[in-house]
Amino acid sequence: MSDLHARMAARVGDLTAVVVARCAAEAPFYGALPRATLQGEVARSIAAVHALLLRALRDGGGGPMGPGDLTRLIEWSARRAEECVPLEAVIAAYLIGAEVWWQTLTEVAEPGELAGAGGKLLACLHAALPAVVLAHQNAQEDLHSEDKRVRRALLGALLAGRPYEELAGVARVAVVGEYEVVAFAFESDPPSRLVQSSLDAFTGIPVLMDHVARIALLPGRSDVPGLVARLEKDAGQPVRAAAARSSVPAAIPSAAQEAGRVLDLVRRLGRPPGCYRLDDVLLEHQLARPGDGLVRLAAKLDPLEEHPYLLETLRVFVERGLNRRQTALELCVHRNTLDYRLQRVSALTGLDLAVPAQARLIQAALVARDLAGPADHRGVTG
Repeated sequence: MSDLHARMAARVGDLTAVVVARCAAEAPFYGALPRATLQGEVARSIAAVHALLLRALRDGGGGPMGPGDLTRLIEWSARRAEECVPLEAVIAAYLIGAEVWWQTLTEVAEPGELAGAGGKLLACLHAALPAVVLAHQNAQEDLHSEDKRVRRALLGALLAGRPYEELAGVARVAVVGEYEVVAFAFESDPPSRLVQSSLDAFTGIPVLMDHVARIALLPGRSDVPGLVARLEKDAGQPVRAAAARSSVPAAIPSAAQEAGRVLDLVRRLGRPPGCYRLDDVLLEHQLARPGDGLVRLAAKLDPLEEHPYLLETLRVFVERGLNRRQTALELCVHRNTLDYRLQRVSALTGLDLAVPAQARLIQAALVARDLAGPADHRGVTG
């Protein structure tokens, strides 16, 4: 095909200009590039691909591309990925180029040459596009892996209170003044990619999250309850979360510790899924401090150990705000039965639920019991 090669070689300059113009008009990524970039780097890349197609026409027999040609394509594709050129833009450019090349072939080829030249074009596309896609994806994965490493290092520095400015610059992350520091607990371990995607989609930005420690930084005053609801839906399971606000980056470590303590407390108390802050468990947080006081407080309910139905009645009564009607309805018992059980509780513990101070003590004892555990306080008397 030496004659056809010569005819196509004479048109390569015009072909390149047409492909550049169509890429700018039909592919948004190229349309947003400066004119100098289109006529410079983009035009040179297209001209290089045309040179490969011309070589395929000239060589006639054998494969459409040699190992060296594919190596060059792979190198170009990796470079485009490193320059953050979207893969769809790269594919669009190849397809536009192939269409323009074919249209020109139909203009300059003799009838007997067209089938062979078209076959060469298809063979080149068949060899080139898989290599281009694979090289682009591999380069992007390498970039993403490095980005993830830097982002993990940045998050670690913020959580530990270490200098973070240089890491933030490398990661291209603007560290804001205010954050919601959120610790998560899942029923089972969902895929990290699913959790990250859910966080990013809800906030509209890439969220810094440690997927091992299950702690994330949400910029500004984010809607944490809404985020937890979204996570539950996306992960298909209940989620408990604890949030603490940090007004400046230097306060992130203490906020993270607070969120972790609140989440641990919520889990120990068996609280339902949802979002919690320190104010939601403030009394429990104070009671959770280890020591003889917690053990002695929990021991106030030891006399109910052998009467689990009384302990259950007391717990429901407290959870329903000492409302006898609601308690009786939930337990499906008559009001007289409930009154009898509560009298038995008072008789066994020596604490009268009708006395406000003693009722508060019983409520605190229930919390202490949940925190300390029955085995920790048996045999302790108060």
